[in-house]
Amino acid sequence: MIVDPEDIDYDDGSIATRRGNKQADMVAKTLENWAIRDVGDRPHKLFLHFFESPVEILGEDGRVVGLRTERTALDGTGNVKGTGTFKDWDVTAVYRAVGYLSDQLPKLPWDMDSGTVPDEGGRVIQESGEHLQSTYVTGWIRRGPVGLIGHTKGDANETVASLLDDFANGRLHTPSAPAPEAVDAFLAERNIRFTTWDGWYRLDAAEKALGEPQGRERVKIVEREDMLRESGA
Repeated sequence: MIVDPEDIDYDDGSIATRRGNKQADMVAKTLENWAIRDVGDRPHKLFLHFFESPVEILGEDGRVVGLRTERTALDGTGNVKGTGTFKDWDVTAVYRAVGYLSDQLPKLPWDMDSGTVPDEGGRVIQESGEHLQSTYVTGWIRRGPVGLIGHTKGDANETVASLLDDFANGRLHTPSAPAPEAVDAFLAERNIRFTTWDGWYRLDAAEKALGEPQGRERVKIVEREDMLRESGA
């Protein structure tokens, strides 16, 4: 694993993030160690290039012949901005491994640019600026595809805190049938398929069975209909 020492740089926003987040600080320290170590004569090398933003895939006769990137620089907030300096890399294949866009749900406000539901503290915010009662978001539908598992946990904690605060102060809708069994009845009335905790165990076993012939822990089942079928919904 090879990192260019010139790609190790921090501004005030970056330093604040490291101080306030153990996961981010751990990642930064790991990259620093990779940047200063002697890699020696290793048969396989993986180069990590930071501050390079892909702008164009270069092709010739239907084949990939290069990748053009723009050099970026920190802007003081922990984010980056383009510098106008471009570089062409000689490559013969490009694999897109980063990219995620949430699906818009009906009746919910939507930010087209970020692909997220607008919120404050996890509370869904309407165009009027008011909280859409009893409606909350967390995870990538809230912030977009950023951060590590630790970020997502903190995100969820904030959303749950908002929900509990609204509950304590009477800002949540009061269900007409509060019993847990009413949820199953509600879904059954609308012919909506769902799974149970026991169903999750069946799905878990099915994924492990798929992975066993390949010597893998599991093969994830990702389509909703497939998951419902395997869980016995």
